This record gives sequence, structure tokens and C-alpha cells, in this order.
Amino acid sequence: MTDNDSWGLDPQIRYMRKVFAAVEAEQKVFLQAVGISPTDERLRRFRDVALRFFERAYTAAMQRGVEEDENAAVAVYIFCLARALSMRGVDIPPASLPSRGELKRLVDEVLK
Repeated sequence: MTDNDSWGLDPQIRYMRKVFAAVEAEQKVFLQAVGISPTDERLRRFRDVALRFFERAYTAAMQRGVEEDENAAVAVYIFCLARALSMRGVDIPPASLPSRGELKRLVDEVLK
């Protein structure tokens, strides 16, 4: 096997890696803000639900022509994670959410 990362040359792969890194970083900040430990045993279930929500919401965002950048993807994911947490009784302080009202409304509409 070679150490050469030929996948890393593909612009779409580089873009997705950048998005995943941004999501991980923002998720860490968000979870800290809502008081969820990275070792909380419920976190895997929360993330699974958030991912299902994200797939629906981000697809809708792209269909509606929302700007395709990592910041939009991160905001949509955080709104979806917040929804998953709040469904299980976790209090979500409004200040912990992204300040992207148009994306919040879109997520709320898709997930109603």
C-alpha cells in the first residue's frame, strides 16, 4: 500500500474534508455550550439522529439554492443536532445556536 493520498487531490474530497473539520470544531463548541460531555454515552444516538435530520435539511437547502459553503453546512448540522438534543430534554440556550435565521427556519420547516 502506498502512503500517497490520491483522494486528497480531488477538489470535492478536499472540500468535504474541510466541511467535516468545520463541523467537528463547531460541534465541540456547541456541545460544551449546552453542557454535554464528549464522553456522554447518549452522544452517539444524538449524532445519529442529527445526521438523519441533516441529510434531509441540507438536501432541501441545496434544492432551494442556499449558498453552498462550509458555513451553511455547519449551521444546518448544528441546528439538526440541537433538535436531536432538545427532543430528549436537553435545554438549548439560544446563544449556543448559529446566527443564521434563514437556515433555522428552513431546518424547522423540513423537520416539522
